[in-house]
Amino acid sequence: MLKPHSHRSAISSAVTASLFGLLLTGCSPADTSSKGEVLPTTAPLSFVAPGAPGAEPTWAFSGKTGIGTSYEPYINGQYQDQATNPVSKVWFSVAQGILTETMFGLIHNAQLKELQFIISGNGFVDTEKDNTISTIEYLDTDEQGRPLSLAYKIINKDVEGKYQIEKHIFTDPDRNSLMMNVTFTAFEAGITPHLYVNPHIDNSGANDIAFVDGQALVAHTSDASSTVMTIKTDIDFVHASAGFVGTSDGMIDLQDDGKFDNRYQTTSDNNQGGNVALTAQYPTLTKANDSLRFNLVIGFAQDKTSSLATAQATLDAGYDAVKQAYLGDDSHTGWKDYIASLAPLNDMSTNTADNGKLLYASALVLKAQEDKTHAGALIASLSNPWGDTVSAKVGSTGYKAVWPRDFYQCAMAFLAMGDTQTPKVAFEYLKKVQVNQQTPGFAGTPGWFLQKTHVDGEIEWVGLQLDQTAMPIMLGWKLWQAGVLTDAEITTWYQDMLKPAADFLVSGGKVKLDYNELDITPPNTQQERWEEQAGYSPSTTAAIIAGLVAASDLARLAKDPQATVYQELAAELQSQLEATMVTTNGLLNPADVAQDYTAPYYVRISPNGNPNTADKLLDNNGKPGLDQRLILDGGFLELVRYGVVDAQDPVIKNSVMLIDNQQLEDNLRVKYEFTAKDGSKVPGYRRYGNDGYGEDTVTGLSYAEKGNTEDQRGRVWPFFTGERGHYELALAKSEGSLTPDSKKALINTYVQGMETFANQGLMLPEQAWDGVGNPTRYDYKMGDGTNSATPLAWTHAEYVKLVRSMTDEQVWDFYPVVKQLDQ
Repeated sequence: MLKPHSHRSAISSAVTASLFGLLLTGCSPADTSSKGEVLPTTAPLSFVAPGAPGAEPTWAFSGKTGIGTSYEPYINGQYQDQATNPVSKVWFSVAQGILTETMFGLIHNAQLKELQFIISGNGFVDTEKDNTISTIEYLDTDEQGRPLSLAYKIINKDVEGKYQIEKHIFTDPDRNSLMMNVTFTAFEAGITPHLYVNPHIDNSGANDIAFVDGQALVAHTSDASSTVMTIKTDIDFVHASAGFVGTSDGMIDLQDDGKFDNRYQTTSDNNQGGNVALTAQYPTLTKANDSLRFNLVIGFAQDKTSSLATAQATLDAGYDAVKQAYLGDDSHTGWKDYIASLAPLNDMSTNTADNGKLLYASALVLKAQEDKTHAGALIASLSNPWGDTVSAKVGSTGYKAVWPRDFYQCAMAFLAMGDTQTPKVAFEYLKKVQVNQQTPGFAGTPGWFLQKTHVDGEIEWVGLQLDQTAMPIMLGWKLWQAGVLTDAEITTWYQDMLKPAADFLVSGGKVKLDYNELDITPPNTQQERWEEQAGYSPSTTAAIIAGLVAASDLARLAKDPQATVYQELAAELQSQLEATMVTTNGLLNPADVAQDYTAPYYVRISPNGNPNTADKLLDNNGKPGLDQRLILDGGFLELVRYGVVDAQDPVIKNSVMLIDNQQLEDNLRVKYEFTAKDGSKVPGYRRYGNDGYGEDTVTGLSYAEKGNTEDQRGRVWPFFTGERGHYELALAKSEGSLTPDSKKALINTYVQGMETFANQGLMLPEQAWDGVGNPTRYDYKMGDGTNSATPLAWTHAEYVKLVRSMTDEQVWDFYPVVKQLDQ
């Protein structure tokens, strides 16, 4: 059905040719074909679109079913753009069947919110995102169906069977451009496709200018240094228009009466921007079973001429050549070459429940989330959490940024799958985000690592997290042990980067950076791994102990007498774990024991290091702080993972029993069960009880929409299924009960458990729906990834490490030197 008429203000089309030529240098008032002849029927009806600045800009849905970029090899540990080896700095994402945030330049620098098709026909106007059923698969797979590149085939079928859209999407490794091959098929006469593009140039959607330049659609901002984005196809548009979203764009025009008849040449004649959209009409498919196939290219550059030339060059290269270069051919090192370089993957695939499909996808996804200007800069996710409800008026990195904690997980996953180059380059990158006396605005004790930064090192968040200071030391030790770093190299890095970090873990000190001014005394951390609470955290302390022991080992290599200090403090912290983080008069009991029985267990965090008091945690994410003894968090499992505490430790086992208690009320409950593809039940876990970082249970609104309400609920995070799988492997090893059959059971429960949370594009989410409360406007089903952030690099990294651990029958993140503290 047609939507109700939308009011638009009128504007005179009597604009002089001289003004037109001044604004759009080199353009004619009439559209021209790709061959240059004038097409009078395509002339816009008006010049400047009304309705500025348009609707409030937002980002796209964050539950991505695909991400992609070209694979680029390092040259001497860096990405070097050379004539013989051009570096393509374009990343894209796919959600809800359409192209969403597409980045150019730095990995967080979005240029596009979405590109989709509007389809008009007999009595209807559809949008591809809202009116089709979408499927996605990989264009390049091996004989076992495992993906070999991040190139996708998307098929969107109209819910009423009137048409189908097939799209193949990938980037051009030789240029800063994205290619999409599109095939429209009409199943009834009179189907007209329209391209609809919503730019968000240079990471904001509030200051864009869009215009039609012959057979090209162009967008930039009013800033003189703006990126320019150009869209071209290899068939001509019938009509094209630029307008403001929600007031004068092509979608509003078409939804008015089904006709594309209010068209504009540009959105500005005075360099004023807004939230803009470009729309282009393609030829009508006049008969049932007619089809239309074309290539579409988005080119990026710092000026219009170069942007247009980039798009045209990719079009001229053609679909087959660009796609093959993306995969890898005689003159291009592509994604299949990267996969082929990962020797452990074949053996690891035998320890999965899907024959390695998610494993191969995870390898590709992790490598794609590295910046190509700042080699080794590994981001958390190529998404903005709950993006379609987040304002895009001001630029934001979202999760497209560096956290040393997520960073460590990814670097260890690269090492696990046989990539030794990337974690080495990543480790070297970390120096860029370590606090020193030259850090802008900093005063105090240096050595710690910044909470969150842009990939170029620009500071974004300034909280102090001691696990993020320990993990670079742990990573350096692992790389040394693996032979990736020589004795000489790690000694240099120890002196330059790791010793200052270890010294900070010993003594802490006063720090001042931006708003953050405090005196830190380890292991009391300002923020634990969820960046919300201060105090004594099991997961943070596990990393501190492992970091100190690793530093001690490296100090002995470097002949630094501090080795003894690090070792002795680690042993002291290990001996204090129960006194500072284990409650012996807790308020929770396992489901199968008497109510008057109190088993000692690890609390999530103890604000003052006295876990037997009624001290409350801080209010966070809309939730009021509760007694520390009420909040469960599986972070204590990190003590086992790193080797600080044995898996058979009775307090660890008590804590596991509490985590597994599904009789707890939903606010405090952590564990939920999901159904795997073989029909078995697999576990999922929330971060902690009383978590509010998620959707509202009453209204269904996202965290980003409603903010701080008591009804918000953090959902299940799939990487905890991996953390639990690592613990169960460690327990079986400790008990001596690991057999081929028990190992298979672990794989079916925990490896398959993580695979259960992957979406159709094999992307693993940050959070999955747990069935509690309003299923939101997306009508989530149990286990569906939510709109928080997909893919999450940490989740993919945990999956890779779990599979490697099962393959080796040894926890990958285990530190033998830490285990020796007990001896």
